Amino acid sequence: MPTKKYGFLHVALAGAATLALGASAFASADKAGTGTEQATRGAELYGKHCASCHGKSGEGTKKAPPVVGKEALPLDPRPTAKVRKEQFHTAQDVAKFVATKMPGDKPGSLTADQYYDILAFDLKANGVDVSKKKIDPTTAAEIKLH
Repeated sequence: MPTKKYGFLHVALAGAATLALGASAFASADKAGTGTEQATRGAELYGKHCASCHGKSGEGTKKAPPVVGKEALPLDPRPTAKVRKEQFHTAQDVAKFVATKMPGDKPGSLTADQYYDILAFDLKANGVDVSKKKIDPTTAAEIKLH
């Protein structure tokens, strides 16, 4: 399947480390539905678990960087980054980071399905068409951010 680069996604999902978690943590990302359905669930989850730091619309705050917009998910961590140290080449890189580091007050506390739902929401908010595919480890790895 061909990949498409989304250079405008200089952001992340709040920010997620397969090496740290192992493949099993992502193996459960099997909730039914398309990326659109995931994004709908993800919007609610984002509001509950992410918005207090990253802003209601993902615009970023003094506490955390934006996850939506042209300043979101840059390839390299910001010089002032306290948590993120890795690059975000693909949406899966974001998923790995977020799954181990977010939410900031309870890292790793969501299920794999919940993290992928939030990722679907974030991708859609950044203009990525998620309507025809479920966002999971395979499809997230195919979404090139940079």
